[in-house]
Amino acid sequence: MQRIRLRYTKRGRLRFTSHRDFQRAFERALRRAEVPMAYSAGFTPHPKVSYANAAPTGTGSEAEYLEIALTEQRDPETLRALLDESLPAGLDITDAVEARTSGLADRLTASVWELRLDGVTVEEAEKAVAAFLAAETVEVQRKTKNGLRTFDARSAVADLTAAPAPADRPVQGPCAILRLVVRHVTPAVRPDDVLSGLRAVADLAPPVPAAVTRLAQGLFDEESGTVTDPLAPDREAVTAAPPTAAATAPATAPGTGSA
Repeated sequence: MQRIRLRYTKRGRLRFTSHRDFQRAFERALRRAEVPMAYSAGFTPHPKVSYANAAPTGTGSEAEYLEIALTEQRDPETLRALLDESLPAGLDITDAVEARTSGLADRLTASVWELRLDGVTVEEAEKAVAAFLAAETVEVQRKTKNGLRTFDARSAVADLTAAPAPADRPVQGPCAILRLVVRHVTPAVRPDDVLSGLRAVADLAPPVPAAVTRLAQGLFDEESGTVTDPLAPDREAVTAAPPTAAATAPATAPGTGSA
């Protein structure tokens, strides 16, 4: 059985799809692309797909990850292209690598987020960021299925900066861009929790909801303050190992026979 790890996006209006919506769309894409999926045992078999740390509904993402198990060897790049063609625009498969290491979920320890604050000047955002970072704790509240929960949003934040919108992005009026690096802790601290914290410490309240996009997720390097590519160990292992049957098998489009 071969395992393939995929990176995918949620862009544009597709950011409003729930995780369950994506699961349904992805399973249809697997059937459409005629992927030789491995299935679970039992009375209701399901394709063996493992999803890792999905972004909240309403947020965009350039770095979502999942792993699939196949019953036959396939070339990862050919498989990526076939699945990408079978998904709607906005749900894009951008990377694929054969799994040669364990613990993909364990390598997703931090995320880099971009928060676009329309109607907020860079000066206002910088002042709020400074107040947030200067605080030892920033308590926020979030509604959960068990009721209202209070927790510290500050301790999970590794970095937070404010900058003007890039010149290639058209904006009308003031606009500040926040870049947030947050560790994956329990309870999870989300971008909207950090926005609640900025409101609590500096009364920063954007007039319109923030546009939130995850730019990256992976292992957090404490020394450099960067988030590393979680697929890099698999890519390096594939490069170091001899080619598998998948690498030498001819690529075949759906409906034209087995690869």
